[in-house]
Amino acid sequence: MARKNRDDIESWHVEPEPTICPMCERVIPDDQQDAHHLVPKSKGGKKTVCLHRVCHNQIHAIFTDAQLAKKFSTIEAILEDEAVQKFVAWIKSKPPGFSDSAKESRQGSFSGRGRKQ
Repeated sequence: MARKNRDDIESWHVEPEPTICPMCERVIPDDQQDAHHLVPKSKGGKKTVCLHRVCHNQIHAIFTDAQLAKKFSTIEAILEDEAVQKFVAWIKSKPPGFSDSAKESRQGSFSGRGRKQ
């Protein structure tokens, strides 16, 4: 039976690197982490990125699944949208644990998810 290496005690107390939201570039608290499918699961997507819950909710308030699959399947493409840029400018001034409901989409009374294009 092998003995534990007790010389490596410092590694026992290593804190994990904080998770940074690729949208707002703020630290994401553990209770605010959401996995966002870059291409929605309903459209066959598998790859995910970790986002603040408020950022994730805002993406889905602005875009439909079809739009995300066709045109906004990367964080870079999402960040090019004017509504997203306004949201990111606003949310960057909030503390990392800030939680708010998603803002209404541009279409206002449009029924369904996201906005028309």
